[in-house]
Amino acid sequence: MIVALISVGCSGRPDRPPVKEDGPSENYGDVIASDAATDLDPSLQSAVGWAQRFTYASRSGINDSTTHVTGILLAPKGSPPQGGWRIVAFGHAATGTQPGCGPSTSPLLDSPAVLQQLLQAGYPVVMSDYQALGSLDKIQDRPGRDIYHPYLDSTTVGYNLIDSVRAARQLIERAVTPASTSFLALGIGQGGQAAWAANELMANQGQNLTLLGSVAISPAADITGLADLAEAGTLNPQQQLALQAFLAGVKNSYFDDFNLDDYRGGIVAQQWDALLACDAAGAAERATIAGQITPDDLRPHSPAAAATLRGFLKKSSLPQGPAQAPMLVIYGDNDPLVPAAWTDAALDRACKMGDVITIRRLPGDAPDQLDMPEALDWMNQRVNSVPAPNDCVGRPS
Repeated sequence: MIVALISVGCSGRPDRPPVKEDGPSENYGDVIASDAATDLDPSLQSAVGWAQRFTYASRSGINDSTTHVTGILLAPKGSPPQGGWRIVAFGHAATGTQPGCGPSTSPLLDSPAVLQQLLQAGYPVVMSDYQALGSLDKIQDRPGRDIYHPYLDSTTVGYNLIDSVRAARQLIERAVTPASTSFLALGIGQGGQAAWAANELMANQGQNLTLLGSVAISPAADITGLADLAEAGTLNPQQQLALQAFLAGVKNSYFDDFNLDDYRGGIVAQQWDALLACDAAGAAERATIAGQITPDDLRPHSPAAAATLRGFLKKSSLPQGPAQAPMLVIYGDNDPLVPAAWTDAALDRACKMGDVITIRRLPGDAPDQLDMPEALDWMNQRVNSVPAPNDCVGRPS
């Protein structure tokens, strides 16, 4: 995957100032702290043998600095198969952009039905909160260190997913249980982006691990079209909130090199922080404010600003390079955030790179019609070394 920033048109995307690494060196995936998770919702407890919340070392896709990220590991009941547990790295859908927005501290977690089915199929599941979405007391590793979530930065969440597997293996082996170096990835929405990105990043971040395959459900793959819709004033409500979160992430990542006021106005500018709230107390206010957003409130203020935004979105979009393992991509005709045509375009480019992809385009919005038996069967086939169906063959070029 291409990590370095490149110029697009007349606009440049400056590197974020590097972070000085002034503490003891940490390896990606090192467990910094862990605690037993005993407060899970009953719907999950029935399938969980034991669980650990933990903080681990990972890598920023913005400036390659070492970060501390939180997550949770759910181990299934029963004994591991021959060769050790094969972990599933689960990428959760978007939950916010602020510290405390990560789902690992919720007893119900994210997508509990999906997690339950993975556990019942015998897979340990590790779920990363992604960079800076955990509790501040868990992720603030050194005083004065920047804590920010680069929303929809595919490289960052891809790194976070891979490194969560390393951390999970450490925790499993601490329990005197073998863990395989082979794993699978599955994600929804932003997590689908993470599962896809992790597949591409295995070439330079996956040392000593083997990805058997990744399942990307409604992935936020090609998101460059958000700039065109913002310029035209045709963003739908979900896209408005996603773009605002993306702009917040870019501002936090690049400081003064990105002028936020070139992209916001009206109630978005006035209620910026309230629109980023992810806690239950702020949900009703956020919904009320979101209903008042007008097209001009998120319209780039000049063609140059639109070009700069397009560059940042392109830097986060997929594919950035060839995948290292087969993929199953499931998406819907009416996805409210990423239109099917955008995902089709991403798949076309990935196929031209030689990727092996099983493609399932469903009527409606894919997450609501997710066929987990098909996804589990596809994953089980990868575990059993069955060649993956490749729908790239014969796809129009």
